Amino acid sequence: MTTRRSLLAAAGAVAAPSLSQAQNSRVLRFVPQADVGVLDPIWTGAYVSRNHGGLIFDTLYALDSRFQIQPQMAEGHSIENDGRQWSIRLREGLRWQDGEAVLARDAVASIRRWAARDSFGDSLIAATDELSAPDDRTIRFRLKRPFPLLSYALGKPGSPQAFIMPERIASTDPYRQITELVGSGPFRFNAAERVPGARLVYERNQHYRPRENGTPDFLAGPKIVHVDRVEWQVLPDASTAAAALQRGEVDWWEAPGFDLLPLLERNRHIRVSVLDPTGSILVLRFNQAQAPFNNPAIRRAVLPALSQADYVLAASGENPDYWRTGVGVFPPGTPLASDAGLEALTAPRDLDQAKRALEQAGYRGERVVVLVPTDLPVLKAEGEVGADLFRRIGFNVDFQAQDWGTTQQRLAKRDPVDQGGWSYFHTTWAGADQLNPGLHQYLRGNGATGRTGWPESPRIEELRSAWLEAPDEAAQQRLGAELQRQALHDLPYIPLGQVLPRTAHRRNVTDILAGGYPVFWNLKKA
Repeated sequence: MTTRRSLLAAAGAVAAPSLSQAQNSRVLRFVPQADVGVLDPIWTGAYVSRNHGGLIFDTLYALDSRFQIQPQMAEGHSIENDGRQWSIRLREGLRWQDGEAVLARDAVASIRRWAARDSFGDSLIAATDELSAPDDRTIRFRLKRPFPLLSYALGKPGSPQAFIMPERIASTDPYRQITELVGSGPFRFNAAERVPGARLVYERNQHYRPRENGTPDFLAGPKIVHVDRVEWQVLPDASTAAAALQRGEVDWWEAPGFDLLPLLERNRHIRVSVLDPTGSILVLRFNQAQAPFNNPAIRRAVLPALSQADYVLAASGENPDYWRTGVGVFPPGTPLASDAGLEALTAPRDLDQAKRALEQAGYRGERVVVLVPTDLPVLKAEGEVGADLFRRIGFNVDFQAQDWGTTQQRLAKRDPVDQGGWSYFHTTWAGADQLNPGLHQYLRGNGATGRTGWPESPRIEELRSAWLEAPDEAAQQRLGAELQRQALHDLPYIPLGQVLPRTAHRRNVTDILAGGYPVFWNLKKA
C-alpha cells in the first residue's frame, strides 16, 4: 500500500534537485486543511472547496482586508429607479481559460445557480423581479424593493461564493455537482494530475486578465500571479506535514494544529501568522429533518451541560491567546456581538439539569450518529468533546470517524440513521462569515430549502428579513440582539467558542495576502 510519506516523496519529485532553482521558484507546494472531496464550490459550503474554487473562478465583486467591497470582474455599476434597478457592467476583454469571451448571460446563469445554494443569494433573488443580460456586457437586476447590499452579496468571501462560470456549466442543476471546471480566474485546474486524497494541481491561466488598477488586497484588486504552478499536497497526518514544511518539501501549510505551533515557531526558516483576525467559530449543528433532534426540547436539553471552554481547550490548547469563550451568534468584538440570551451558555453548568431536561423532552434512547472527520484536528477535537458530552447527558451515541471528504458527502443525506443518515456534527465557520445576518449561513430557519441540518424557524426568518431592511445601525443592533435570543431558543446550531488559527510557510515565500483564507496571487517564492 502506498503511504502518505511515499506520496509526498513522489509529489516532491516534480521539483527534484535536477530542476534549476529558477524552475523550483515557479512551483508552490501547499498543504490544504483537507482533501477537496467536492470539486464544485457552489454545491458545497466546505471552505476547502471554496478555496479551491478561488483559484479557478472569479467574482463580479470582491472583499478587501478592510471588509470593503470593490468591483472585480465588474467594471462598475449604476443604480436607478430609487434603488430598484442595478446595471452591472463587465470589464472589457474578460475570457475563460479556453479563450472564449465572458458574457453577461454567463454571469446571470452563475448568479442563479449560486443563489439557490446560498443564504444571502436566496435573499437577493427573493427581492428580484427580473435578472437579465440586455447585452453581452450588462447584467441587470430589476428589484421589487431596494437591496443596498447587492454588490456585497455578489462579492462576499463566505462559502459558497458567487463564482462566475460559463453558462453551459452554470446551467447545471444546483443540487447536482458540476463535472467541468472552466473559469476566468488566475489559475486553471489540471484534472489529469489530480490524485484523490493526495494531490491537486493548478496552472497559471494564460487568458486571465487582472484588474488594470487598484492594489492587491485579499480578494480585491489586481490578482497578479508570480508562480506557474500550485500543487496542493494532501497530508492528513500532522507530523508528516510538519516534517515536510521543516525540510522544505512543501512551502506553505494552511492549518497546522495548535500543538505544533511552538515547534514551527522555533524554526528560523518558517513564519507563523494569523490569516483571519476574526478567527474561527466552533459550532454544533443538528439534523433537524430527523428524530430525535427535530424535537426542539431535545435540542435545548444539551445547553445546561455544554461548556464552550471544554471545546476551545480541546481544539487549541491552554494558551489564552488562541481562544475565547462567551461567544454568541456574532463574533466577539464585531458590531453585532452582544450578551443577549447568552446566559444559556454562560450560566453555571449543570449536568443533572441536562439529564432531567432530556428525559422530560421525551427522548427514548434513539441512536444518534455523530460524524467526526479525523483529518481536521479542530473538528476531530470538537467531535470527541461532543460525543463525550452527549453520552454523559444520556444520549445513545454512535461515533462515526471518517475523513472530511466522506463527511461532506454524508452530510447531504437526509435519510434516517439506519439508512446512512446522521444526527449531528461539528464544524467551524470563519468569523468574517458570521458578521451579520446576511452573511450568516447557519442563522437561518428556512427548513428544507436551507443548508445542511435544515432547521425551521419562522421567527428567525422574520427577524433576518427585518435586519436586511433596517434603516440604521441602531435598528440593526436591536434586531441582532433579538436574533441571538431567538437562535439560542430555537437552536438552528450552537456556538461553541472562538479559536484563532495560525498558518505557517517557509520564509522564502513572501507577500502572502491576509484577510481571511489562503489566496495564491501576489505571493512570490524566492
